[in-house]
Amino acid sequence: MADLISSNQNARVKLAHALQTQAKERRAESKMVLEGVRLVRDALLRGHVPDTVLFDPDEVTLEALGMAESDLGRLAFQATPEVMRYISDTETPQGVAGIFPIAPPHLPATPSHILVLDAIRDPGNMGTILRSAAAAGVEGVLLAPGCVDAYNPKVLRAGMGAHLRVPVLEASWTRIALYCEKLIVYLADMTGDVTYDAVDWTRAHALIIGSEAHGDSEQAAQLARQRVYIPMSGDTESLNASIAAGVMLVEAQRQRTR
Repeated sequence: MADLISSNQNARVKLAHALQTQAKERRAESKMVLEGVRLVRDALLRGHVPDTVLFDPDEVTLEALGMAESDLGRLAFQATPEVMRYISDTETPQGVAGIFPIAPPHLPATPSHILVLDAIRDPGNMGTILRSAAAAGVEGVLLAPGCVDAYNPKVLRAGMGAHLRVPVLEASWTRIALYCEKLIVYLADMTGDVTYDAVDWTRAHALIIGSEAHGDSEQAAQLARQRVYIPMSGDTESLNASIAAGVMLVEAQRQRTR
């Protein structure tokens, strides 16, 4: 085990901090930072090899990460609590942060269950939607222009490992239209013309979820064949985008697996 890292000027520490704070750095390096034992261990168990793992030995052990008995232990470096606070995106660091390459997304050539996100800008909403997408067996998530960076640390935290389970790809509307040209494209819209549970989700489809705050984009409206809504009681105006996505994706999964 190498000496304890105590300087914020250490190259590994500087990279971790840059990846946590700058989307352009994440894109340039094609790397992300996963924080916490759960996310780091999940990535390792799924075969993802980190560039570096930094951990506070008073908080986390290599045994807890599953790295003690493997060659991956050579990629782990002890760091002081001050260093961990510097690279953490949370007020209370979780004791471990791993730098992992962002795997190129592999979308199916013949898709049947695709999610398109339109200008979802809130990191918490994005992460929650990705988590629901992974749980509902979505084959790929396409991020249209205007979405928050999928590898923002707050998105990663809310996603709870979804990024390791479902392909996520930033794409232009032109590319999205080409990829979805053989699919029935539905647009979630509270003023839609068919309820979500009346849709035949067993047919090959794409579902577009837009921003509650900013509404549907012109491109999304043009691409959609049908608008789908969730009936609501009382004078409720709308549902949070992540909740609406979860409701529709679970129904699609129910139909596809019954």
